[in-house]
Amino acid sequence: IFLTNVKSVRLGLHVCSYATLSKAPRPQEKTSDVPVFQYVGERRKPSHKVFVWGFSFTGALGIPSFIVPDSGRKKPRKYQLTPYRLETEGQISSAACGYGFTLMASSTKDVTKLWGMGLNKDSQLGFQRTQHSHKSYDYVLEPSPVALPLGNPLQTRVLQVACGRAHSLVLTDQEGVFSMGNNAYGQCGRQIVEDEVYSGSHVIHKIEGFSGRVIQVACGQDHSLFLTETGKVYACGWGADGQTGLGHHNVTSTPAEVGGELAGVEVQQISTYGDCSLAVSRDGQLYGWGNSEYLQLASVAEATQINSPRHLPLKGCGKVVQAACGGTQVAVLNEKGEVFVWGYGILGKGPKLSESSTPEMIPSTLFGCSEFNPSVAVTRIRCGLNHFAAVTDRGELFVWGKNVRGCLGIGKRDDQYFPWRVTVPGQVVDVACGVDHMVALAKSLL
Repeated sequence: IFLTNVKSVRLGLHVCSYATLSKAPRPQEKTSDVPVFQYVGERRKPSHKVFVWGFSFTGALGIPSFIVPDSGRKKPRKYQLTPYRLETEGQISSAACGYGFTLMASSTKDVTKLWGMGLNKDSQLGFQRTQHSHKSYDYVLEPSPVALPLGNPLQTRVLQVACGRAHSLVLTDQEGVFSMGNNAYGQCGRQIVEDEVYSGSHVIHKIEGFSGRVIQVACGQDHSLFLTETGKVYACGWGADGQTGLGHHNVTSTPAEVGGELAGVEVQQISTYGDCSLAVSRDGQLYGWGNSEYLQLASVAEATQINSPRHLPLKGCGKVVQAACGGTQVAVLNEKGEVFVWGYGILGKGPKLSESSTPEMIPSTLFGCSEFNPSVAVTRIRCGLNHFAAVTDRGELFVWGKNVRGCLGIGKRDDQYFPWRVTVPGQVVDVACGVDHMVALAKSLL
């Protein structure tokens, strides 16, 4: 589990922060003596916004003044308990939360299309430096460009980013997948170098060896999953819990195709964050492998580690369209927009349910379904290490689980036992969950 030594963070700031602080955007406080009336025209395009919340002292929220207060703020802000607007250069289309760091990407043809912020001790945000220093920062306090070694930077777009404990994956539309950060277990899909120093590393690796074009990437704690357009799953990295699904418990440094009961199955979505992995097939079936200490895979085996994919029989869940996997807990979403949970922790059905080996449906009323809004459906589910998030077709965000360092964004530090709506201005399009922070992408006509 990622633990932050606050004292070391504060000390590290003297090394890394001030070069970027001078350009730090002020919070959106605009003063004017004249009232301004804004009307939204019919053809007005929605503006896309990024909101962050949770633990700030790693820099993962990208707001330097929370850590080193500027003249207008007297005290550092360790926890941001509600969504806070983050000023970004580009229109962010994908975000991912690692263990104390964040990656954001824009689906643009501009040269700069990837930004990182937060913990960078393993160069999981690439090589970050200022013009005045040849050292790389251990902490990056505001969104800073990450330079990808692209062959055609003006044509290639970034489609998706994923973050693990200390490594990152970047998926592009034309140049494949890139990895950076800690590769001690082969999670970056390249040869393991004994005693490699990851701090200040310039290595951004293009991962090869897939039979087709990769369309989705997912990072576990220290392993990586890849989904190709033909529905095949590949894996590499740490395999002690069977989380690579390759039929063994060894370390794998080159992506290999995952077989077992996934052989011949066309997969449409993959999910992992801790040491358990899930795959949803195109015909709505769920497959799982890896850690099952918390009953994640108890429906098919009593073993606590399963090193090859197994089909999980989910009675009464209907056709599964999406799965989310955290450290100890699992959620699936069916085609009706209903959410089912199991595993261990705060599952979303009150304080009495902390453990289940079979799927438990969360009542749709908890996501805003009522006689006034009878058709509300959940369209996305996400998992952090110890919490869940769900986005509805109305663009509303609901969260529940352990509120580690204020990561739920509900305005308080208490754990949340039922889905609770997070107040985000605009319609939430997607959300990324971490260990102790979150990022939401929203659109607004205002």
